[in-house]
Amino acid sequence: MHKGSCLCGAVRFEVAGELQAPDACHCSQCRKTSGHFWASTDVPKADVTIHGEDSVRWFQSSEKVRRGFCATCGSALFWDPVHHGKIAIAMGAFEAPTGTMLGKHIFTADKGDYYAIADGLPQNEQ
Repeated sequence: MHKGSCLCGAVRFEVAGELQAPDACHCSQCRKTSGHFWASTDVPKADVTIHGEDSVRWFQSSEKVRRGFCATCGSALFWDPVHHGKIAIAMGAFEAPTGTMLGKHIFTADKGDYYAIADGLPQNEQ
């Protein structure tokens, strides 16, 4: 069981099972949502329990995806492809230890011009 929360604690969550290797998304939407790049792990929606769900606000960021954040502190927590069985959860919201390590970078063709990706992990332009 892995637990996590937003900054103020109004939204808490639990994930049953192990966490998959997270990816770092460098697309412009993720960079604007997070302030840098978005590191998250995909988990089956059935394995996630959200406490304080009344404090989660959803922003429909595209036709297929909504992003969940805390209405009180603004913490970006969830990336939800609404018609899929998985949801991405921000790695920074999890309590340690997570038992996983970053696995790859995605949408690197859209990354910011102010940093380099030099950790040797696989990079997907899309």
